[in-house]
Amino acid sequence: MGKKIRLAQFGTKHGHAKGVLEVMLAHSDVEVVGVWEPDKRRQDILIQSNDPVWKKITWIERSEQVLSDKTIIAISSEGANNESLDHTEAIIKAGKHVFYDKPAGENFNQFKNIVEIAKLNKLHLQMGYMFRKHQGFTKISDWAKSGFLGNIFQIRAHMSTWIPEINPNSENTSRKGVSQHKGGILYDLAGHMFDQIVWILGRPKKITSFLQNTNSVAERFKDNTLAVCEYPDALATVDISAIEPQPMARRYEVYGTEGSAVMEPFEPAKKIRLCLTEAKGGYQAGINIVPISNDPRYVGTFSEFVKTIKGESKPLRDYDHELLVQETLLRSTGNLSY
Repeated sequence: MGKKIRLAQFGTKHGHAKGVLEVMLAHSDVEVVGVWEPDKRRQDILIQSNDPVWKKITWIERSEQVLSDKTIIAISSEGANNESLDHTEAIIKAGKHVFYDKPAGENFNQFKNIVEIAKLNKLHLQMGYMFRKHQGFTKISDWAKSGFLGNIFQIRAHMSTWIPEINPNSENTSRKGVSQHKGGILYDLAGHMFDQIVWILGRPKKITSFLQNTNSVAERFKDNTLAVCEYPDALATVDISAIEPQPMARRYEVYGTEGSAVMEPFEPAKKIRLCLTEAKGGYQAGINIVPISNDPRYVGTFSEFVKTIKGESKPLRDYDHELLVQETLLRSTGNLSY
């Protein structure tokens, strides 16, 4: 085993912050130097929570302690959605690789500038989209991109959730908190699905969105949303609500002229229904039930992040893809009008 790489975490208010930190702490090639949380009230809440993960780390007082430390080569950006873009900019400008949890803010020009700096300085910027190493999504994208399913003419993605009106311990993950972002729950979650859709189909020609508040006290919050992406020969739809009773029925469907693949649910993942017009690739014509593993979140993508910054593998996605996902998201929420 080689020398461990030193990493830190910026922020704790992202919904994935705890989960990513647990994966970092468990990684055999990583030394977690500590966590910087700019909101001391939030830090106190976590310290007093008795959650064991927050007992395992060192709290860093000032961000400069991490940014100026040249032995720390990478940082996970896990702040709230309204602060993480600025955090990520500071990380990249300090010359460090970044694992940036989605989405990449609402200022697209700022994000483009961050990506340009990363590119010029050969820094790895990886968005924290957690399904890039998900066995089911990987199989389906491989089938779609290789032509195995024929010409793809439709993709349907459903990734709903349920979140509370208010959350005193983590306000940014409540309906009131998310209401500050244009598009509401679509802004918060749709990037996961756009990450998969544009990986297969590329940039949508046109996006039309339907954004409703149907059942939330926070008047600005869009709790029931649908985005329709138009391509010359295909349609892709993403529907997300914040009011679906648990457990959620998250689905992902890809339809081509020679076959289709339907994964329901994709969390927890169990199987794909693969339908083919003819036998091929070891599968029969008609319906095939393909078992898939239910891999834990973040583990595979963070492992690839570490391998990439160590020079052991190529990035899962390039800079252009990260930009395209964010552009698509902001077009769907109305933050971008082109």
